[in-house]
Amino acid sequence: MNPNQTGRKIKELRRKKNMTQQQLAEATGFTKSLISKIENGQTGSAIATLSKIASVLGVTLSWLLQEESDAELVIMKQEERKTIEAGEEANYLYQSLANLSTNSKIEPVVVTVIPGADMIQPYTHEEDEFIFILSGKINFSYGGKTTILQSGDSAYFKGKTPHVFLPGNDMEAKVLTIFISNN
Repeated sequence: MNPNQTGRKIKELRRKKNMTQQQLAEATGFTKSLISKIENGQTGSAIATLSKIASVLGVTLSWLLQEESDAELVIMKQEERKTIEAGEEANYLYQSLANLSTNSKIEPVVVTVIPGADMIQPYTHEEDEFIFILSGKINFSYGGKTTILQSGDSAYFKGKTPHVFLPGNDMEAKVLTIFISNN
């Protein structure tokens, strides 16, 4: 799903809940300006940002990222996956791997960490997170401590602790990321 579609979904849901952009901004800890840019498709957003917005609005992250499916089985061919840019907040690309329903407890995503970003502000979100490095190398910062993770390495952690993926070298890295809802 592109930023325009994601933004429209956020705006529609926010209005249905009789929330102003300012109220959504205060509830998520973001600025009203960022909420406005997201809703108007002027910027992409990091998964952590969308995750906080989804949590405040009472929907799953996958509901924001793609069309909802309540099927018992979802098969998504590689060529059908949409790539979403993280925007100004991070040097990432995201591909949602599956979407069973708005009530799903997990959100599988492939995060591509693009070289060039030496410092990105760590972020938090409500979900626990499992990562598996599919290819390449990242500098994984968690709670202020950095660990080098490379192809085949994994980590499981609480999303409420500040964390970020930084490029481990001048090559892109692919990270299988599974967000696990605690609700």
